Amino acid sequence: MKCLAIADLFIKKNTMDLGLEKLRNNGIDVTVNQWTHSSIEKLQEDNLQIEQHGSEAVILPVELYTSAQDAELVVTQFAPINKAVIDSLPKLKYIGVLRGGIENINVEYAKSKGIKVFNTPGRNARSVAEFTVGLMLSETRNIARAHDALKDKHWRKDFPNADVIPEIGGKIIGLVGFGHIAQLVAKFLSGFGCTILYYDKYVSDIAGFTKVETLEELVSQADIISLHARLSSETQNLINKKHFDLMKKTTTIINTARSGLINESDLIEALKNGRIMGAAIDTFDDEPLKDNSEFYLLDNITITPHMAGSTLDAFSNTPKLFSELFLKKIK
Repeated sequence: MKCLAIADLFIKKNTMDLGLEKLRNNGIDVTVNQWTHSSIEKLQEDNLQIEQHGSEAVILPVELYTSAQDAELVVTQFAPINKAVIDSLPKLKYIGVLRGGIENINVEYAKSKGIKVFNTPGRNARSVAEFTVGLMLSETRNIARAHDALKDKHWRKDFPNADVIPEIGGKIIGLVGFGHIAQLVAKFLSGFGCTILYYDKYVSDIAGFTKVETLEELVSQADIISLHARLSSETQNLINKKHFDLMKKTTTIINTARSGLINESDLIEALKNGRIMGAAIDTFDDEPLKDNSEFYLLDNITITPHMAGSTLDAFSNTPKLFSELFLKKIK
C-alpha cells in the first residue's frame, strides 16, 4: 500500500515522517508533502473557511497530490480532501484525519466512491481539558485581568466579581457534552472536590458523576458551565438567552469547543447586563476577532485566540496515534 501524507505548519514534514514510521514498519510506502502557508494565521484562516463552509471552500495546490496517483491512503490534518483531490487519486481506499473532526473531508463524495474515512478521536483531548480547567481558574480568580493590570503598573483589586470571588472546590460544575474531553475535565476537577453534573443525550450514567435529563436543569444548578458538545444543526446556538436567564447571577461559562454552541450576541448581553458573573471563551464566530468586537470592551471575560488544543504533545503524538488506530482497523 502507498500512503500520501500532507503535513502543515502544526504537524510539519519531519514530525509527520517520524509519526508515521509504524506504517512504514508494516510495509506501507509513505510519502510526505508539505502544505505551505506564510504564517500560522494564514493556515488558521484556511481552516476556518473549511470548518464554516466545508471541504470545497479551499483549493489544495495540485502539486501536493498529483504526483501520488498510486496512493491508497491519504493522511491529513488540516488540508482539505475534496472532490478534486479524490478524483485525482483513482486508487484511493482510505482517508485518515489527524484530529477528531472530519470537516475538511468531503465525506459524502468519499463514501460514494467506496472510500473509508478514519479520524483520530481524542488526539488533543488532554490539551483541551487542561486548558479548560485553566480558564476556569483564570476567570474566577481574575488571573488574566490582574496580570494585565500589573503589567501596566496598576495594583488592581477592583474586579467584577470582587465580592464573590470563589474557590472552585465544592462548587457544582456543569458539563454540556460528556465525551472524552469532558470526562477528562471531570476527572481533573474531581481532585478539587467539585460536584460534576453533565448533560449528554448519547452518554449513559457514569459512576462518580451525575447525569441530568435536561439542559435547563444543568444551567440552573451549575456554578461553572463548560461546553464540550459537537457543533451540528442540533447544537447550533445550544446556549442562548433562555439559558442565560436560568443561570445564577454568579455563574461563569467556559467554551473551548465550537463557537456556534453559544449565541454570541446573547452571551455578550448577559455579560454586559450582569446576568451572569463571567465567561472564558477560546473560540469565536469571527476569527481573528474584528477590531470592533464587543468582546474587547467587556471586563468580565477572559478571551484567548483559539489555542486550547495547540500543544506540542498533541500535534507530535497524533500521527503515531493515527498509525496505531489505522493498522488495527484494517487488520
